[in-house]
Amino acid sequence: MMRALALAWMLGRPGHGRRAPLLLTMGAYALVSALVLTVTAGALSFTRVQNELTGMYLMLAGLAVVLLLVPLAVLGAAAARLSARSQDTRLSTVRLLGGTPGLVVGITIIESSATALAGAVGGVLLYAAAAPAVGLVHFQGSAIGSAMWLEPGIIALMVGAVALIAAISAAVGLRKVIVSPLGVRNRTTTPKPRWIRAVIVAALILVVSLAFSMLSVFASMAVILAVLLGGFALGLGALNLVGPWAVRVIGTSKLKRAQGPAQLLAARVILENPAQAWRQVSGVAMTSFVAVVGGSGAALMNTAGAESDPGSPDSLLAADVMTGVLITLVASFISVACSTAITQAAATLDRADLYSGLHRLGMERATMEKARVGSVMAPVIGVGIGAVIVSGVLVFPLAGMAVIFAPVSVGIILLTLLAGVLAVRGAVALTATGGVLKLGKSG
Repeated sequence: MMRALALAWMLGRPGHGRRAPLLLTMGAYALVSALVLTVTAGALSFTRVQNELTGMYLMLAGLAVVLLLVPLAVLGAAAARLSARSQDTRLSTVRLLGGTPGLVVGITIIESSATALAGAVGGVLLYAAAAPAVGLVHFQGSAIGSAMWLEPGIIALMVGAVALIAAISAAVGLRKVIVSPLGVRNRTTTPKPRWIRAVIVAALILVVSLAFSMLSVFASMAVILAVLLGGFALGLGALNLVGPWAVRVIGTSKLKRAQGPAQLLAARVILENPAQAWRQVSGVAMTSFVAVVGGSGAALMNTAGAESDPGSPDSLLAADVMTGVLITLVASFISVACSTAITQAAATLDRADLYSGLHRLGMERATMEKARVGSVMAPVIGVGIGAVIVSGVLVFPLAGMAVIFAPVSVGIILLTLLAGVLAVRGAVALTATGGVLKLGKSG
């Protein structure tokens, strides 16, 4: 244990080559912690007003929390991978020099836990700073206010959970270093997703679509809600299953239509690891799916609520559902943008030698930047459009009615999606190879 602590301190000291990844990782854990605390406080705030719709509010709040788990999990996993990625070359060297698998895992767990713990503490401070502003948001006819403040025990539990999850993620992510340290140093290839995924997803979409079309048959509201939530879960699962294959199709299409070195390099980067490219943009697909399904329902509820008496429970519920959908989309895209920045930093570390070699061969940095942006934004736009189409097919009557009867609400949802895509583009710009390439070369 003492040996692992000593080596963890030696390998984890924030030198010039480690400073930027360390700050990015801590920032990611801080954001995850702050968002989790804020969302949890917001969900629990619905218990402050007791009426006949309290159960509905709690169910919708729970659903929003579950939906946010996907982008938050992607962000947390990206932070854990970057933490390990910036050390994997040195850890593989320790392994090649005779270090035991237990020693390598111990070093990684200690370093990742310490980084995540520091980030989580920063997240608590960020949550405390944002709570007064978030408390101004109105639900159930009044501002959330002091209900945004959680009990100290819940906050401490969250901090410990973030550190524990980071340690587990880092240990699992280092299997390749333990099993084959030479494979890490040589960057071995990854398996390609097969077309059979698309066939399975088409069958799942058909099943869910049929289930939704039969909702009028069920008399019990509990059964209807169960079918809706089950279909929603299957839809998200289908997107996650077909995602890597869809990204590979996008990369192949981009490769065939490449008309310059930047487009060719972007396509090769996508095809290098479609599964990793999908993980980077999966949050966009999930958020787009939620926007269409949840946004359509919220838009229709908002229109129906406008016909109710102002201040009535039905009117407040309709407005609150729309507010909740918008908040969920914004929080989701913040997580996606940050995970994109983290993943790009890690990917640039991996490709530092490649970028350096291309630069020596005469490729301009602007060309490499254009290729890097294309390798991210092509899958983002492609899977986003695909998710909108899939979710639109699943809830076609609902989405069609929303467009007809609530065009303003639908327009707001679409503008939120556009702003989210632009946020992802901004995150890519923040990790330009100019600075991170030097980091990778020195790391």
